[in-house]
Amino acid sequence: MSKNLFLTAVGTDAGKTYISALVIKKMREAGYNCGYFKPVLSGAEIKDGKLIKSDANYVIETAKIPEIPDNTVTYKWREAVSPHLAAKRAGESIDIDKILEHYKRLEKRFDYILTEGAGGITCPLRSENGEKYLLKDLIKELNTPIVIVADGGLGTINSTLLTVEYAKFCGIEIRGIILNNFEPDNFMHRDNLKQIEYLTGIKVVSVVEKNQKDINLLEELWTGKKKI
Repeated sequence: MSKNLFLTAVGTDAGKTYISALVIKKMREAGYNCGYFKPVLSGAEIKDGKLIKSDANYVIETAKIPEIPDNTVTYKWREAVSPHLAAKRAGESIDIDKILEHYKRLEKRFDYILTEGAGGITCPLRSENGEKYLLKDLIKELNTPIVIVADGGLGTINSTLLTVEYAKFCGIEIRGIILNNFEPDNFMHRDNLKQIEYLTGIKVVSVVEKNQKDINLLEELWTGKKKI
């Protein structure tokens, strides 16, 4: 089984960063040398070229990863817009080879790596002059299975099924689904979980309630064992 995973979502603000932090924290507490990678990051607070407040800062602090945030991010921008647009407005072009080289460096330092995507699986990284390079293309180049984060509430069945079917169409292995903002006492949330598993054939590997500080996680995502 792959030692690395790519965490994507059904869309923006599904909770990728929050879930990434919980997953890595769980792995590290269980004794696994797990690191974090964020290829493209927008909406960051940057001072003198360094990340002051960002998704990467949050994950590293929460999961207690012995690394500085800037070493986990290949491209960073202040504006909270799609990576292709953030790069364009900054006068940059996203070099995929640079991202892949960064990833390989992190592989030498960590036994397990969780890569956090941007937006959803179709988020564009390069999209002009006839080029269409989406997040799903990077996932395929990294050759990592994905975990999909979705909200537990209304509308999640449709968005989750669309993401799952698209990933399958692209030939991407789906290791599991995590439902965020899940309310165990809510009959609709419980049915959403049941329907998502039934309609996709993909296991919901964890549910996370709002402001939860820990995550129950199937260890088989990485190691083939049953549970952390």
